[in-house]
Amino acid sequence: MEKVIRESFDLTDTSPERDRRGPDDLENLDDRDLVGRCRKGDLGAFGRLMRRHNQRLYRAIRSVLRTGAEVEDAMQDTYLAAFRHLEQFEGRALFGTWLLKIGINEALARVRKPVRVLALDSLPEGKGPTMEHDGAVRTPEQQASNHEIVAVVEAAIDRLSDEYRQVFVLRMVDALDTAETAEVLGLSETAVRQRLHRAREMVQKDVTRQVGAVVQSAFGFLGPRCDRIVASVLARLSAEAGPRRN
Repeated sequence: MEKVIRESFDLTDTSPERDRRGPDDLENLDDRDLVGRCRKGDLGAFGRLMRRHNQRLYRAIRSVLRTGAEVEDAMQDTYLAAFRHLEQFEGRALFGTWLLKIGINEALARVRKPVRVLALDSLPEGKGPTMEHDGAVRTPEQQASNHEIVAVVEAAIDRLSDEYRQVFVLRMVDALDTAETAEVLGLSETAVRQRLHRAREMVQKDVTRQVGAVVQSAFGFLGPRCDRIVASVLARLSAEAGPRRN
């Protein structure tokens, strides 16, 4: 379950341009050093920070907003706000935690200000088999099955109320610890633990209910497949009965 949850709300950079980008001197710098360069106007360093934190920021904002286009807009505004206020980052918390806090606040501000947004979500669709992390080759059918499972989990997470969904995504999807989650959301650690426990129960119950309904229709043999077998058997029986009548 946790592997599937980690795969939800994925924003991994899989573009061909990324494959052509080799390692550079920024890759090995930690966030604090990159922030130092950013303060001197190094946009390349800020680009590295964005790539490093895109996944977590997307998931965190996605836990508040549901529309893909608005999530990306909020991400951009979050990064702009962070860059413009780098001098306010004192280093007492991790840069990633500070960034997520800005992102959550930006998302909540958008929730309080209703706007009409056109959904422009687009997901890359692989045509052929792909290689999993364990080395196993996944066929298109298996990939489709995986997408369906992930969709069930994402739908269950989306059905959580805001206070539970935000904690669940930060803890279970972004893998922040309890203290970091409390810092980002402005909650006590006790409240984070309580909400996470309740959210996990609700997600598990929801997924179990959805999967249970699907299991009953597994290995179906209806429609054309059923007709094909019946026709084939009857044809063979007819062929065998013909010579005996002669």
